[in-house]
Amino acid sequence: MKLVYADNNATTQVAPEVLDAMLPFFKDQYFNPSSMYESARPVAATVAAARAEIARHLGGVDPKEILFTSCATESNNTALQGVVAANPQRRHVVTTAVEHPAVLEVCKHLQRSGCEVTFLPVDGDGNLDMGEFIRALRSDTLLVSIMHANNETGVVFPVEQLARITKETDPQIVFHTDATQSLGKLPIDLTGGFAGVDLLSFSGHKLHAPKGVGALFIRRGTPCRPFMIGGHQEDGRRAGTENVALIVGMARAVALAAERHDEDTAHIGRLRDRLETVLVEKIPYVQINGQKAPRLPNTSNLSCHYIEGEGILFELSSAGICASSGSACTSGSLEPSHVLLALKVPFTAVHGSIRFSLSRYSTEEDIDRIIEVFPQIVQRLRHASPYWDSARNEPRGDVDTLFRPKHHK
Repeated sequence: MKLVYADNNATTQVAPEVLDAMLPFFKDQYFNPSSMYESARPVAATVAAARAEIARHLGGVDPKEILFTSCATESNNTALQGVVAANPQRRHVVTTAVEHPAVLEVCKHLQRSGCEVTFLPVDGDGNLDMGEFIRALRSDTLLVSIMHANNETGVVFPVEQLARITKETDPQIVFHTDATQSLGKLPIDLTGGFAGVDLLSFSGHKLHAPKGVGALFIRRGTPCRPFMIGGHQEDGRRAGTENVALIVGMARAVALAAERHDEDTAHIGRLRDRLETVLVEKIPYVQINGQKAPRLPNTSNLSCHYIEGEGILFELSSAGICASSGSACTSGSLEPSHVLLALKVPFTAVHGSIRFSLSRYSTEEDIDRIIEVFPQIVQRLRHASPYWDSARNEPRGDVDTLFRPKHHK
């Protein structure tokens, strides 16, 4: 059975070009870049070159503004906790209700630690209300943290506009964005449209680099206290010996994403659109979450009414298809996705969400296989659902009256 991998928002296959770039640093060039002897100097120069490469693809920022970390979660923690620690005179933070837990849980921690946090809602399509955002900014606001693209729905927030409004309201407010899902898929220019962004987080393994490496852009002059101490590395901003091989791999992946951007976007978008069109035609009572909002070209979040996402995932896995659920029950909780709750997805569908996320390595054959298997799975599970009338092959009348979805056939 051929594996169909459609969970690229969780992690991506390491690109062959990335692997080739990394291999020398696992064997011959194993030296510590902080060492003073001659053999280590080329390794230190390689780290500097990787930093400069990433800076160039972020709009030509100063390479010294790029801080290497272990992942986006560390980058987000460094950004949020570092800014709060460096600015005790202000204690108000603005974020959204649909952030990744790497931001959302940090904001809740800051709230417990004495900060006041405003969690902005979204509408049924996943969009922010710009007026509500403006009203949330206050004289004591220290930090705004709003993701560029949502990991579950792919909905893209207008970060350029939000950052500009923030700085026009008060230049002292620090603006952070989690660009983990968008870097490599959407253009990001920190000297152009993103000039109002002070801090930007991302991770290597979402763009065909390995797991275990990430970065944080910290604009010069942004007050941010170091999160990890104990060494001089990263100009004293993040202690710990640099993971040279993974840093090299991430830099190559960023460059490769820029080189292939137009080709990849067209290929992935075409596959995603075909997948959605056919599945909506074949499956009644299904909705595409965030469909009316700007979205990443690779992400499709489908809510199938009257069934559980956990069952769908089990059946997909048995068929050799890797996807993920919008329901957190798969991670040990019975609570539905906080993102779908924020979108007010109906009760009959909030647990039945599946996310397919594609990459440059996704193929027409992959889409064919999902189209072949997924409708059959939904049909089987609905016949076992207490909400479904198997004899009539439609929702039970009382359930449909109470929870009629917006988009159904």
